[in-house]
Amino acid sequence: MNSIGGISSYTSITAGESALSGAKLSSEKGKFEELVRSLSRNEGTGSNLSSSQVVQEGRLNGDYKTGFAGSFNSTSDKNALPVGAAANQANPHVQQRTIDKTSKLYEKSLEMESYIVKMMISSMRKTVIKAQDSGYAQKMYEDMLFDEYTTAMTKNAGFGLADQMYLQLSAEA
Repeated sequence: MNSIGGISSYTSITAGESALSGAKLSSEKGKFEELVRSLSRNEGTGSNLSSSQVVQEGRLNGDYKTGFAGSFNSTSDKNALPVGAAANQANPHVQQRTIDKTSKLYEKSLEMESYIVKMMISSMRKTVIKAQDSGYAQKMYEDMLFDEYTTAMTKNAGFGLADQMYLQLSAEA
């Protein structure tokens, strides 16, 4: 095997593609290691990270689903009245409580409500008889579509389940 300057004669056959891909991989690995080092030193909290490097807490990189973060950010959302079933209090002597819709607890309550609505919709979908069998990709994208429907329903329908969870959990905290 001939080698000139540490490079084998195979490079002339592949036109240097393996060396190029190895250099790219090494460069990416170096960038990733530097990012991990900066985050472990708590330097990564600020303007030195791009949005593609930061993943929202509790989500996976590449997560396709719309979330609830940032859904409520006006000043009126800090002292909102409950809606849906949470607004219907049977005892008139109970003082009406408000909900901070900008809090993490409310966001997680919305995610739980969304999960319950998703289970309900999934059960409904199983009762529908389809004319033809669908492929794997169609099933996957249909499921993604119904995830988005669930999120939109949770944000806009006013079921009140998230409000009830928030009121119960904030009273215990």
